[in-house]
Amino acid sequence: MSRSLRYCYNEVAPFSALVIVQFTEVGVNILFKEATNKGLSYYVFIFYSFAISTLILLIPLPFIYLRFSAQLCGYKGIEYSSPSLASAVSNLLPAFIFILAVFFRMEKVNLRSSSTQSKIMGSVTSIAGALVVIFYKGPTILNAASPSQPPSLDSLLVSSQRNWILGGSLLAVAYILMSIWYILLTHVIKLYPSEFIVTFLCNFCATIIAVPVCFLAEANLGAWKLKPDIALVAVIYSAFFSTIISTIIQTWSLHMKGPVYVSIFKPLSIAIAAAMSVIFLGESLYLGSVVGAVILCIGFYAVIWGKSKEELIEDDENLTLSNLRFQSNSMDPLLQR
Repeated sequence: MSRSLRYCYNEVAPFSALVIVQFTEVGVNILFKEATNKGLSYYVFIFYSFAISTLILLIPLPFIYLRFSAQLCGYKGIEYSSPSLASAVSNLLPAFIFILAVFFRMEKVNLRSSSTQSKIMGSVTSIAGALVVIFYKGPTILNAASPSQPPSLDSLLVSSQRNWILGGSLLAVAYILMSIWYILLTHVIKLYPSEFIVTFLCNFCATIIAVPVCFLAEANLGAWKLKPDIALVAVIYSAFFSTIISTIIQTWSLHMKGPVYVSIFKPLSIAIAAAMSVIFLGESLYLGSVVGAVILCIGFYAVIWGKSKEELIEDDENLTLSNLRFQSNSMDPLLQR
């Protein structure tokens, strides 16, 4: 393989694929929110999404259950709040993954190193930004609602604020579980490097779990009838693009670049979700979301700066070691004379 092709495969392809993943995931969140506004049960959505994705992948083998719990908390959090909040809280992922990677010795920690200090401070800053987004809604800075819509009552505002905090808390739990999932999946894909099979195994087992959980949680049989409207579109879109395509891309990227690299693309979803929520859902943009997102991005890029500096140091060390080995091998014939 030529140097240019190797560069495209190792650098350009993962970057482009992960950017596409952010668009598809925000698209799922937008469709899910609109579908639930039209009456789609959240449990019905979860079950059908995993079941359809498993049928598409065809090959029946068992795997792991963690992703199902993350999806359960994540979509419930969106139901209580909004796709914009989900995208903002998702920026906790790099911080959570860094902490777990240190615990599992996948990341080096040297407290005297500026790269380690940057990653630690960035993780703390990211968590602080997420807390701002969850617990401080703030005044509306962009109102996309219809001018003829009557003002909300104080009781509804209090209820909305409670739902916002509950939704944000559920989303935080979802991304903690997702961080653990990324760490475990990184180990799995190194031992068994088949992205398609691993994705199927995940979805198949999640479907098995979804059957009793979702049917018990949603006892209304009428809710399980999908009509040819936004609900059906949301389920099929989620099953194909999010549950299959995004998972395969992320699994492949975890194999190629590692969990920290995959997680750094989450801030991109903030801008996508904010724009799409205003355009397609008519949601308002709040000051708390903007302030929290800025703090999150600062923390995020601090982690990435530390990671990049660490990789440069490792590359220099590997290059030096390679040169020393080359010089040693070159001198061996001379010494033998």
